[in-house]
Amino acid sequence: MNTTPQKSVIFSLFAGFDAFLLDRIHKYYQLNIEGWTGGELVPVTGFFNYRLVWNRGISYGLLSGFPQPVIMLIIGAAIGLLAWWWWREKSLLVRTGLALVLGGALSNATDRWLYGGVADFFHFYTPNWSFFVFNLADTAITLGALLLILDVVLPKREIKV
Repeated sequence: MNTTPQKSVIFSLFAGFDAFLLDRIHKYYQLNIEGWTGGELVPVTGFFNYRLVWNRGISYGLLSGFPQPVIMLIIGAAIGLLAWWWWREKSLLVRTGLALVLGGALSNATDRWLYGGVADFFHFYTPNWSFFVFNLADTAITLGALLLILDVVLPKREIKV
């Protein structure tokens, strides 16, 4: 899916900024207005809880034993590489996917900078299974990754010259 580079830049920037902004507003409300600090739990259904859990690792707690400056360095390098890819890309689908990943990653990195860990809130589970607790930024990252996968599996149109 190719569009003019300028349209893909503008649309993807809005998508990435929205992902960042929605996550920041949500976290600001829970942490600064409601005053949650960790461990709060609101049972919503028999398979979903709204709760605050701090993730000190990267993804799903990966590397949680590493010092935060090392984790920030790894995240910074990943964000830099993704931004470079976004800048060079021309496809609207890929640029939007990358922008969503970047917006979510930058919001989670902001958490690390401000709080030393990422605030996660959404928890799906069953009696025999529990999914990782996640946040809106993680949702944007996942959606962005799905768009990147979609680009790989969609048939490419040949441009005849």
